[in-house]
Formats: sequence, structure tokens, C-alpha cells
Amino acid sequence: MGHVLVFGSFVVDLMSRAPHLPVPGETVKGSMFKLGPGGKGFNQGVAAKKSGADMTMVTKIGRDTFGKVALDVMHDLHIDTRGIFYSEDRETGCALIMVDENTSQNAILVVSGACGTFTNDDIAAIEPMIANASILLTQLEVNMDATEAVVAMAHRYGVKTILNTAPVQPVSDEMLQCVSMITPNEVEAEILTGIPIDSETNALRAADYFFKKGVGKVIITLGGRGVFVAAGSEHAIIPAFSVDVLDTTGAGDAFNGGLATALSEGKDIFKACRFANAVAALSVTRIGTALSMPTRKEIDEFLAIHR
Repeated sequence: MGHVLVFGSFVVDLMSRAPHLPVPGETVKGSMFKLGPGGKGFNQGVAAKKSGADMTMVTKIGRDTFGKVALDVMHDLHIDTRGIFYSEDRETGCALIMVDENTSQNAILVVSGACGTFTNDDIAAIEPMIANASILLTQLEVNMDATEAVVAMAHRYGVKTILNTAPVQPVSDEMLQCVSMITPNEVEAEILTGIPIDSETNALRAADYFFKKGVGKVIITLGGRGVFVAAGSEHAIIPAFSVDVLDTTGAGDAFNGGLATALSEGKDIFKACRFANAVAALSVTRIGTALSMPTRKEIDEFLAIHR
């Protein structure tokens, strides 16, 4: 099994559910509130760890109560804390999440806080971890200069990089040349390529856009329809599993963490996406993000039933 290094954000999720999402100027009475660990990087790290990966998490937190949330979860899940950096002057990030309990749709406002302040010294300190990894999984939720530096470093060491393009923002051609695999959702893919992902033909056109930039493999997540996968001359849509959806928050993170696990175990890209679909399917049957990620036992049992 290869080692997975997850580089990304940690924020505390402040999640509430209500009969509908408020419009500007409206106050809605919620039905529940929950505080828990989150951030795209941390969610994906927990998903990778719980789904069976040999995983190291790299993130940055403040010296505050919210930062302790990260450390407590890592202790409970036996996640190594060597990759935790501290900001002395910025608070731990947070995400305000509102979920419509009737449709399961959500609206999220993220404040990066400490995890948006990675420095050159921080990146230099994790070089040995990158050199010893087989897969780097990262996103776009920390400061971009740090993400670019980590991806370039992984490329120099021959480490396969999975770039999850969320939250979506421009990505330089130089960075794309260093990316082994890109995993936008259909909205992000359209923003980055200018091609609406409304058919398999257009998904293939979007994949070709990334191929021409130097990306090795392209995976476009399609929500309830599954994922479009393009690798070389092969491409396919891997259908999603049908489950009773309770909360879609973190589904993409579950997918990416599961994908990293499957690839680290040597699965090919198509089998890896099916495994990742199972991780995502199980995650949306529960409320929350990081703590809704399924265990390997749950994933294996789910896949045994859904052959």
C-alpha cells in the first residue's frame, strides 16, 4: 500500500438545519445545530483514513478552542499530528453551513483563518513527508501559493497528485502540468474550461482541455448521476449508488478521500472511482462532514451488497 499525504484546510463546521434556506434579509428558525470538524482538506483526510489509507494530514490551525477540535478528532482516529502547523496570530478557520432539511441542499460560507496562512518555511518542513508519499491529495481552500509549491514539490519527487478544484478558482497552467489527476465537479469543470457538462460528449471535451494542459487523468463528479472518468483513450461514466440522501455536505470530500485510498491500494482508475462512489454514497446518508465518513468495514459491506 502506498502512503497518502493530504494537504489542505481545517475549519470547524457550524452546521444548522432548517425548513428552507434563508434569502437575504430573512431570518429562519432552525431545527438543529451541530459543531464539528471540517474543511475540505480535513474531510478528505478523514475519509481516506477511515476508508483504509495509510495517511498523513497536513493543515494549519490557531491556538484556540476550535484548533483543539482538530487535535481531538485526530487523536480519536489515530491520525499522526506531525503535519499540524500553528498560527500564532490567526484563528482556526470556520465554516457556516445551512442545510435545507427538505431538499438536503446547502449554502456554505468559509473563513479560512489559520489554514490560509501557510508559509514557505511550513512547506519546506513537509518536504520529507512529500518525498515519502506515493499520492498527494490537495484542494484549493488554503492559500494558493502554498498549494502551488506543494504540488510542484510532489511533481519533482514523482509523487502522483490528485487536485480537487474546490472551492473553484483559476488554476495556472504551470500547476496543471504537475497534476496527475484532477477531480472537479460539473460546475467547477464548466468554470475552468468554459464547457457546460451537459452530456458525455462535452465531458470528454472538458477532459481534453485538461489533457492539453498536461493533466494525466480527469474525473468529473456529476452528483447523483455518478462520475465521468477519462484516462488516455478510455472514458466512461461510473454510476452513483442509489441511497436515501440525508445531507449532501461533504460528499465530494468523501469521494476524493476514498479515491486516494483506492489508488494507494493499486486499484485502476475505474475501480477506484466505484470505491469512491461507495464512500460518497454512505457519507450522504448521515448528517455532517468529517464525522459522517464511513469506515472500511462499512464500505466493504456496502460494496458486497451492491455488486
